[in-house]
Amino acid sequence: MADYFVHESSYVDDGAEIGAGTKIWHFCHVLPGAKIGERCSFGQNVSIAGGTVIGNNVKVQNNVSIYEGTTIEDDVFLGPSCVLTNVTNPRSQVLRRALYENTLLKRGCSIGANATVVCGITIGRYAFVAAGAVVAKDVPDYALIVGVPGRQKGWMSRHGHILKGAGAEGVLVCPESGLRYQEAEPGVLRCLDLDENAPLPEELAVGKIVYDALKRI
Repeated sequence: MADYFVHESSYVDDGAEIGAGTKIWHFCHVLPGAKIGERCSFGQNVSIAGGTVIGNNVKVQNNVSIYEGTTIEDDVFLGPSCVLTNVTNPRSQVLRRALYENTLLKRGCSIGANATVVCGITIGRYAFVAAGAVVAKDVPDYALIVGVPGRQKGWMSRHGHILKGAGAEGVLVCPESGLRYQEAEPGVLRCLDLDENAPLPEELAVGKIVYDALKRI
């Protein structure tokens, strides 16, 4: 018996690999060769192509297609109807299946609803791509990307809050978690209190403050 859940309306083809505790909801299709980790969640109408690699605890909302050439690390969030691609210059008359471009979504990043990620780029750890943004170049760790074309507006904490008002020695503090951040060099932000590859401590893994209560601080 499978140790993951697949809704009766969805299809998982032979040759797909799915980790324990993963849930695949209504009208999804997982193609042969797809590799999915543990404790993931896929909302309604998600398509996962062969050749994709998806880590653990990835949450994918409704109406998302994940194409061959895409690698998604642990703890990534993909918002409703966001768009991923795998060919920069598609033509119906020109077959480019051997030329798919690789896209890497690194650990903990979030892609907002209706955002578009053009293929061949890397979205950094814990970066936050706002709803509706169009991203066509690499994104640094913790960067907040907004607009069309996508541009960096600031930094986001691991808990998804804008980091403001650098204090002594340029230290930025997340208003929810209290975790501290600092630029290790211009354009490179690092968390001072946790390894970026370590899971959140249990006491910090459940949100307790609504975003609107903090965004005006």
